[in-house]
Amino acid sequence: MICAVTQQKGGVGKTTSAINLGAALRDLGKKVLLVDLDPQGSLTASLGINPDELEVTIYTALMEKRAEKAREIIRSATVTTETGLHLIPSNIDLAKAEIELTGEVARERRLKARLAEWTDQFDYVLIDCPPSLGLLTVNALVAASRVIVPVQCQFLALRGLLTLADTITDVQTAIEESKGLRIQGILGTMHDRTNHANETMTFLRGKYGELVYSAVIPKTIRFAQATTDGRPLLDTDAESPASIAYRNLAQEVIQRA
Repeated sequence: MICAVTQQKGGVGKTTSAINLGAALRDLGKKVLLVDLDPQGSLTASLGINPDELEVTIYTALMEKRAEKAREIIRSATVTTETGLHLIPSNIDLAKAEIELTGEVARERRLKARLAEWTDQFDYVLIDCPPSLGLLTVNALVAASRVIVPVQCQFLALRGLLTLADTITDVQTAIEESKGLRIQGILGTMHDRTNHANETMTFLRGKYGELVYSAVIPKTIRFAQATTDGRPLLDTDAESPASIAYRNLAQEVIQRA
């Protein structure tokens, strides 16, 4: 299953969720591929790889016009990190893709075409999207069958949900093979145990019902510490409340699949 982890608002825990959900699925025996589709390369860096030192990335694969050569690039770009997770990395070169793809035929299908015949090797592919609804995110939505939406537990963070839902509808309408695209779940993140955070989750569940995952990710400085170590939190502090929450989330993702 290919899932786009996306939200147009930045700083809501997309990258953290992609990494730690991936680690939790790995611990359940699933083979996981992470795709860094953000030019900032945060997912790549969070797994201990320096984006600035990379010559072959997802950008290289997206811009290669020959399908056979593109598949070779995907294979060479995909690395197995020390965590046992597989990664197609990114760096700032990807920022050029939005402009360079504008004039290309089937530009919104480029990522889907590049991942074809390669993603069958994995049980789950998690695409970490940039904090926008531009061409890169549209490519992720076209490639994916499901969408995971992290939402910070603050009312101001909810505004992006409606816009994202409209974008998903546009993709379903415009692209025949994407009619089955669905939101797999909405994930509350950065819950700080305040009344405001609780009210936000109550609002989400009242409006979106079962689309909202039961798992809620608490706010903790341990995520930043794990990023410094270049590893998922599940590997550095397996019994922390946040790690337990991501393991619960992984169970829900599997059940919904």
